[in-house]
Amino acid sequence: MTLPAPLLRSIRLLVAALLPWALITVFPATPAYADSSYTLLVYGDSLSAGYGIDESDGWVELLGTRLAAEGYPYEVINGSVSGETTTGGLARLPAMLDAYRPDLIILELGGNDGLRGLPLAAIRQNLEDMIQLARESDAEVLLAGIQIPPNYGPRYTGPFFQQYADIAAKYAVPLVPFLIDGIPQQPELMQDDGIHPRAEAQGMILDNVWPVLEPMLIESASTTAAGNRDRL
Repeated sequence: MTLPAPLLRSIRLLVAALLPWALITVFPATPAYADSSYTLLVYGDSLSAGYGIDESDGWVELLGTRLAAEGYPYEVINGSVSGETTTGGLARLPAMLDAYRPDLIILELGGNDGLRGLPLAAIRQNLEDMIQLARESDAEVLLAGIQIPPNYGPRYTGPFFQQYADIAAKYAVPLVPFLIDGIPQQPELMQDDGIHPRAEAQGMILDNVWPVLEPMLIESASTTAAGNRDRL
Protein backbone atom coordinates (compact mmCIF):
# COMPACT_ATOMS: atom_id res chain seq x y z
CA MET A 1 0.00 0.00 0.00
CA THR A 2 1.35 3.44 -0.93
CA LEU A 3 0.93 6.10 1.74
CA PRO A 4 -0.11 9.65 0.72
CA ALA A 5 2.86 11.99 0.19
CA PRO A 6 1.90 14.39 3.02
CA LEU A 7 1.68 11.48 5.47
CA LEU A 8 5.04 10.13 4.34
CA ARG A 9 6.66 13.50 4.87
CA SER A 10 5.05 13.84 8.30
CA ILE A 11 6.49 10.48 9.31
CA ARG A 12 9.93 11.45 8.02
CA LEU A 13 9.90 14.72 9.92
CA LEU A 14 8.75 13.13 13.16
CA VAL A 15 11.44 10.49 12.94
CA ALA A 16 13.99 13.17 12.12
CA ALA A 17 13.00 15.21 15.15
CA LEU A 18 13.84 12.21 17.32
CA LEU A 19 17.10 11.63 15.45
CA PRO A 20 18.69 15.07 15.04
CA TRP A 21 21.72 13.68 13.20
CA ALA A 22 19.40 12.40 10.49
CA LEU A 23 17.61 15.70 9.96
CA ILE A 24 19.80 16.69 7.08
CA THR A 25 18.31 13.83 5.05
CA VAL A 26 14.77 15.20 5.34
CA PHE A 27 13.65 16.15 1.86
CA PRO A 28 13.83 19.91 1.20
CA ALA A 29 10.96 21.69 -0.54
CA THR A 30 13.36 22.48 -3.38
CA PRO A 31 16.59 20.75 -4.36
CA ALA A 32 19.73 22.40 -3.04
CA TYR A 33 21.69 24.25 -5.68
CA ALA A 34 25.31 25.35 -5.74
CA ASP A 35 24.78 28.98 -4.72
CA SER A 36 22.30 28.30 -1.89
CA SER A 37 23.93 30.54 0.69
CA TYR A 38 20.94 30.79 3.00
CA THR A 39 18.26 28.56 4.42
CA LEU A 40 14.56 29.31 4.83
CA LEU A 41 12.58 26.98 7.09
CA VAL A 42 8.82 26.84 6.71
CA TYR A 43 7.53 25.58 10.02
CA GLY A 44 3.82 24.97 9.98
CA ASP A 45 0.95 22.52 9.92
CA SER A 46 -1.17 20.96 7.16
CA LEU A 47 -1.70 24.32 5.42
CA SER A 48 2.01 24.33 4.62
CA ALA A 49 2.55 20.56 4.45
CA GLY A 50 0.35 20.23 1.36
CA TYR A 51 -2.43 18.20 2.94
CA GLY A 52 -4.77 16.63 0.38
CA ILE A 53 -2.78 17.75 -2.66
CA ASP A 54 0.35 16.69 -4.47
CA GLU A 55 3.38 17.94 -2.57
CA SER A 56 4.79 19.55 -5.70
CA ASP A 57 1.68 21.76 -5.94
CA GLY A 58 1.98 23.19 -2.43
CA TRP A 59 2.74 26.84 -1.78
CA VAL A 60 6.06 26.00 -0.12
CA GLU A 61 7.25 24.26 -3.27
CA LEU A 62 6.06 27.25 -5.29
CA LEU A 63 8.03 29.50 -2.94
CA GLY A 64 11.22 27.59 -3.65
CA THR A 65 10.61 27.90 -7.37
CA ARG A 66 10.02 31.67 -7.13
CA LEU A 67 13.11 32.23 -5.03
CA ALA A 68 15.25 30.42 -7.57
CA ALA A 69 13.63 32.22 -10.50
CA GLU A 70 14.23 35.63 -8.93
CA GLY A 71 17.82 34.87 -7.99
CA TYR A 72 17.52 34.57 -4.23
CA PRO A 73 20.12 32.02 -3.02
CA TYR A 74 17.90 30.24 -0.51
CA GLU A 75 17.28 26.58 0.05
CA VAL A 76 13.74 26.04 1.32
CA ILE A 77 13.22 23.37 3.96
CA ASN A 78 9.60 22.39 4.62
CA GLY A 79 9.46 21.37 8.27
CA SER A 80 5.66 21.40 8.33
CA VAL A 81 3.67 18.47 9.74
CA SER A 82 -0.03 17.90 9.19
CA GLY A 83 -1.91 18.02 12.48
CA GLU A 84 0.91 19.86 14.26
CA THR A 85 0.09 22.00 17.29
CA THR A 86 2.13 24.75 18.89
CA THR A 87 3.09 22.32 21.65
CA GLY A 88 4.41 19.78 19.17
CA GLY A 89 6.11 22.49 17.16
CA LEU A 90 7.86 23.86 20.22
CA ALA A 91 9.11 20.39 21.14
CA ARG A 92 10.53 19.77 17.64
CA LEU A 93 12.03 23.18 17.03
CA PRO A 94 15.39 22.88 18.85
CA ALA A 95 16.40 19.85 16.76
CA MET A 96 15.34 21.59 13.56
CA LEU A 97 17.34 24.69 14.46
CA ASP A 98 20.41 22.64 15.34
CA ALA A 99 20.26 20.69 12.09
CA TYR A 100 19.48 23.42 9.56
CA ARG A 101 20.62 26.69 11.17
CA PRO A 102 17.99 28.59 9.16
CA ASP A 103 18.47 32.25 8.34
CA LEU A 104 14.70 32.75 8.08
CA ILE A 105 11.73 30.93 9.57
CA ILE A 106 8.12 31.23 8.47
CA LEU A 107 6.22 30.25 11.61
CA GLU A 108 2.71 29.05 10.73
CA LEU A 109 1.19 27.24 13.70
CA GLY A 110 -1.81 27.53 15.98
CA GLY A 111 -4.65 26.51 13.71
CA ASN A 112 -4.94 23.00 15.13
CA ASP A 113 -4.80 24.39 18.66
CA GLY A 114 -7.69 26.67 17.81
CA LEU A 115 -9.75 23.92 16.21
CA ARG A 116 -9.37 21.99 19.45
CA GLY A 117 -10.41 25.01 21.51
CA LEU A 118 -7.16 24.98 23.50
CA PRO A 119 -6.46 27.84 25.93
CA LEU A 120 -5.29 30.98 24.19
CA ALA A 121 -2.69 31.72 26.84
CA ALA A 122 -0.97 28.39 26.17
CA ILE A 123 -1.03 28.90 22.39
CA ARG A 124 0.45 32.35 22.73
CA GLN A 125 3.16 31.22 25.11
CA ASN A 126 4.20 28.44 22.74
CA LEU A 127 4.38 30.83 19.79
CA GLU A 128 6.41 33.33 21.80
CA ASP A 129 8.77 30.61 22.99
CA MET A 130 9.36 29.52 19.39
CA ILE A 131 10.14 33.08 18.34
CA GLN A 132 12.62 33.39 21.19
CA LEU A 133 14.29 30.08 20.31
CA ALA A 134 14.59 31.19 16.69
CA ARG A 135 16.19 34.46 17.70
CA GLU A 136 18.63 32.70 19.99
CA SER A 137 19.77 30.76 16.93
CA ASP A 138 20.12 34.03 14.95
CA ALA A 139 17.13 33.33 12.69
CA GLU A 140 14.70 35.98 11.50
CA VAL A 141 11.01 35.10 11.95
CA LEU A 142 7.97 35.80 9.84
CA LEU A 143 4.75 35.01 11.69
CA ALA A 144 1.77 33.76 9.69
CA GLY A 145 -1.63 34.14 11.32
CA ILE A 146 -4.72 32.04 10.87
CA GLN A 147 -8.44 32.38 11.50
CA ILE A 148 -10.69 29.59 12.71
CA PRO A 149 -14.32 29.05 11.69
CA PRO A 150 -16.89 31.43 13.23
CA ASN A 151 -18.86 28.56 14.80
CA TYR A 152 -16.35 28.62 17.67
CA GLY A 153 -17.92 31.88 18.78
CA PRO A 154 -16.60 35.45 18.78
CA ARG A 155 -15.36 35.24 22.38
CA TYR A 156 -12.78 32.71 21.19
CA THR A 157 -12.25 33.39 17.49
CA GLY A 158 -11.68 37.13 17.94
CA PRO A 159 -8.90 36.89 20.54
CA PHE A 160 -7.46 33.86 18.72
CA PHE A 161 -6.95 35.88 15.55
CA GLN A 162 -5.81 39.00 17.40
CA GLN A 163 -3.05 37.14 19.24
CA TYR A 164 -0.96 36.95 16.07
CA ALA A 165 -0.95 40.72 15.64
CA ASP A 166 -0.21 41.18 19.35
CA ILE A 167 2.74 38.77 19.23
CA ALA A 168 4.09 40.35 16.05
CA ALA A 169 3.94 43.80 17.67
CA LYS A 170 5.55 42.59 20.90
CA TYR A 171 8.51 40.98 19.15
CA ALA A 172 8.65 43.32 16.15
CA VAL A 173 8.37 40.46 13.66
CA PRO A 174 6.74 40.77 10.23
CA LEU A 175 3.23 39.36 10.04
CA VAL A 176 1.06 37.79 7.37
CA PRO A 177 -2.27 38.41 9.14
CA PHE A 178 -4.17 35.51 7.54
CA LEU A 179 -2.21 32.94 5.57
CA ILE A 180 -5.10 31.85 3.34
CA ASP A 181 -6.78 35.24 3.06
CA GLY A 182 -9.23 35.45 0.15
CA ILE A 183 -9.49 31.70 -0.31
CA PRO A 184 -12.23 30.46 2.10
CA GLN A 185 -14.58 33.01 0.56
CA GLN A 186 -14.36 31.02 -2.69
CA PRO A 187 -15.70 27.53 -1.89
CA GLU A 188 -14.48 26.16 -5.21
CA LEU A 189 -10.91 26.75 -3.99
CA MET A 190 -11.39 24.74 -0.80
CA GLN A 191 -11.19 21.00 -0.31
CA ASP A 192 -14.31 19.15 0.83
CA ASP A 193 -13.36 19.55 4.50
CA GLY A 194 -13.75 23.32 4.18
CA ILE A 195 -10.40 23.86 5.92
CA HIS A 196 -7.66 23.12 3.40
CA PRO A 197 -7.19 24.98 0.10
CA ARG A 198 -7.05 23.06 -3.15
CA ALA A 199 -3.99 22.97 -5.39
CA GLU A 200 -5.49 25.76 -7.48
CA ALA A 201 -5.30 28.11 -4.47
CA GLN A 202 -1.67 27.50 -3.52
CA GLY A 203 -0.41 30.36 -5.67
CA MET A 204 -2.75 32.69 -3.77
CA ILE A 205 -1.19 31.59 -0.49
CA LEU A 206 2.26 32.38 -1.84
CA ASP A 207 0.99 35.77 -3.00
CA ASN A 208 -0.20 36.46 0.55
CA VAL A 209 3.23 35.61 1.95
CA TRP A 210 5.54 37.09 -0.67
CA PRO A 211 5.06 40.86 -0.07
CA VAL A 212 5.94 40.39 3.60
CA LEU A 213 8.71 37.87 3.01
CA GLU A 214 10.62 39.52 0.17
CA PRO A 215 11.98 42.48 2.18
CA MET A 216 13.20 40.01 4.78
CA LEU A 217 15.05 38.02 2.14
CA ILE A 218 16.96 41.08 1.03
CA GLU A 219 17.75 42.15 4.57
CA SER A 220 18.75 38.68 5.72
CA ALA A 221 21.06 38.16 2.75
CA SER A 222 22.80 41.50 3.17
CA THR A 223 23.10 41.10 6.95
CA THR A 224 24.56 37.63 6.68
CA ALA A 225 26.98 38.72 3.96
CA ALA A 226 28.12 41.62 6.09
CA GLY A 227 28.69 39.28 9.00
CA ASN A 228 30.76 37.00 6.82
CA ARG A 229 32.90 39.95 5.68
CA ASP A 230 33.44 41.00 9.29
CA ARG A 231 34.86 37.56 10.08
CA LEU A 232 37.40 37.70 7.23
